[in-house]
Order: sequence, then structure tokens, then C-alpha cells
Amino acid sequence: MNPEGGLVPRPGARVVLLDDAGRLLLFSALTKEDGSVRWFTPGGGLKPGESHEQAALRELREETGLTNLSLGPEIWRGRPWATVRGGVAYEVRQRYYMARTPAFQVDTSAFEEIEKAEITGHRWWTIAELAATSDVLRPAELPKLLASLLTDGPPNRPIPVDG
Repeated sequence: MNPEGGLVPRPGARVVLLDDAGRLLLFSALTKEDGSVRWFTPGGGLKPGESHEQAALRELREETGLTNLSLGPEIWRGRPWATVRGGVAYEVRQRYYMARTPAFQVDTSAFEEIEKAEITGHRWWTIAELAATSDVLRPAELPKLLASLLTDGPPNRPIPVDG
């Protein structure tokens, strides 16, 4: 599995992308074990030599087609969690950055193969829609986190989150 039996670090960067109406862009994937749908922000793992900010902007380009976007502050920091991909066990540590954009048509034509295989859709969500869904949201407590962000603005330092 892993050379020394431990988890391989996998730093990640995600973007809490809000449109001018305060809606949040999320992508969906099907959880194979139980058939549930989970929704998550754009983003992914860092490539060698890439900063979290560079990865966040690259992932936005690949997953939405957005370019020339100003990345806001880091707002949330994911608590580490483990996953297995291709027989390798990873410890995922994600940083979440805020960004705002006018509403736009998402362009997924630059998806990488893994994204094409795993992502089943995307949509813009309001806080009320997030609060009403029975689907799995990542990070956990997303409706509460988003409401606080829209009401109080970005925190002074990143808030720890699950997912």
C-alpha cells in the first residue's frame, strides 16, 4: 500500500465561489458504498511546487473555465481525513479560499480524467437550499458556515472545518 505503512500527505486547495446573488457553486459525486450524493466546492490536490493559492486558481480554471479571478482570503481549514486512491492511503489537508464572481455558465470542458469519472454534476446553491437538502455537504455544516460568511464576512483566521 504505502512504502512505510503511513498515510501519504495530500495537501489540497478548495474555493468557496460565490456569485453576486450570494449563491455557492458546488460539484456533486455519487458515493459508491451507499448511493448517496455528496456536494463539494471546486478544488483539488496541489501539484509539486505549487502553492495552495496557485492550486486553487488552477483548479477553478480546470473545473469552471474561470480565469483572471482574484482569490480572496483563506477562510476555512479542513481537519485532516483519510482516503484511498489507487491503493494508496492519503491524509487530506484542505485549505478553503473565498472568491466572488458574477454569475456565469460553468465550463467543465477542461476536467481531468479523474474529474470526468467522478463528478456527476454542478449547481449554484442558496443557503436555504443547502439547509433543506438531505444530500451530504462538504465541508460539514456548510449552510451554517456559509450563512456566517455572508453575514459577518471572512474570519480573521481560518476556521477549522470537517471535510
